[in-house]
This record gives sequence, C-alpha cells and structure tokens, in this order.
Amino acid sequence: MAVIQNAVATGAAGSLGSVGATAATTARGGEIQDRFLKLLVTQMKNQDPLNPLDNAQVTSQLAQINTVSGIEALNTTLKEMASSFMAGQSMQSAALIGRSVLADGNTLTLAAGTPARGGVQLDRAADSVKVTVNGPAGNVVRQLELGPRGSGVATFDWDGLNDAGATMPPGKYTFQVTALGAGQKVSSTPLTAGVVSGVVPGSNGASVTVDGIGALAMQQIRSIK
Repeated sequence: MAVIQNAVATGAAGSLGSVGATAATTARGGEIQDRFLKLLVTQMKNQDPLNPLDNAQVTSQLAQINTVSGIEALNTTLKEMASSFMAGQSMQSAALIGRSVLADGNTLTLAAGTPARGGVQLDRAADSVKVTVNGPAGNVVRQLELGPRGSGVATFDWDGLNDAGATMPPGKYTFQVTALGAGQKVSSTPLTAGVVSGVVPGSNGASVTVDGIGALAMQQIRSIK
C-alpha cells in the first residue's frame, strides 16, 4: 500500500500548493483518482494469498483519495468566489466615480474661489477641536476652532484666508489637529478629502484614483459623500 500512499500524498501536496485551481487542476484530480484505482486493482490482483490486503488500509486509502478530490473541488470553488468578489468590488468602486471621499492624510488642496475641505476622525467625543493650517514652508497660516465634536468622522472647510484675513494662493497646504476632552488629549487622525476620478482593477482588489491624493485601496477610505 506504500505505492498508493505516495500517489495520494503527491496529489494532495500539489492541490494544496495553489488555492486558485483551474480546469487543468481539476483534470489532474481525475488523473490522481485513475492512478490510485489502477494501483489498487494491480495490488489486489498480485496480493499474497497468505497475507492479503488489510480492509482497514484499503478503507483508509479510499478516504484519502476522497480527501484529495474534495480539496480539488474546494480549490475550484474558492477561485470562483474570489472572481465574483473581485468583480463585485470593481462595480462598487466604479459607483464612487465623482464622489467625494476622506482618507488618511493631512493635505489640504486650495483652489481659486473654492474652500479646501479636510476631515478628522476622533476616537471619542471632544469638547474642543482645533485645526492648524500650515503653509508649504511649515509656517502657521490659519487656526480654525471647530468646537465640540462627537466621536467618529467630522469634516471642516477652510475658506483660504489666513489669520489676518488675506487670501492665500492656490496650492497644497497641510494641517494638524488638536482635540481635548475633559482636559485630556483625544486621539485623532487627520483626513484628506478628494474626488474619485477613476478605478484601477488589481490582483489584490480594485483601487480608486482620488484627485489630490492618488491611488487608494477601498479599505483606506474612511468616509464617502
């Protein structure tokens, strides 16, 4: 029975090596079954009458070949599920084109005549939330008092004016968030806003292209508007 065990083990190792089984993989599973049955029949024909094959061993080998066939079928099913998931994710991503999203980042994009939008995610409610807008050189341009905010995602708009009331030129700015609750610092994450302009399919799932941010995986998006 050692020959049969080696044949089964070889088939199992091959099928476990790749989750994405193809039609060729399924065909290989059939070849393994044929090889097993031929070996079993040959050994039964040539068995020693004084030392016949043990029924328990034969049953065990049959169970193993069924396991190999089950693994082949499982691999095929997983591939089909993965393909369906990828297709569904691409369709969901395409529906985001033209929508505004928030993702991790501390960049503000100021355009002429248009306020720059940003966001913050708070781990818990805060009594006071302050946003400090910095220029390209790191200098403080404007401080915005957002007041009390609840836990979760909150957005804000910067009108493009500095603390002196002068209009700042269009371009890229950065910001920092300071949040306090009951006299204690509240953990916060700055969020960058942008508009989804495209979808990029990939082997690990679809990603979206966001103006002013770049390519983002779906799980990196914190909020959609």
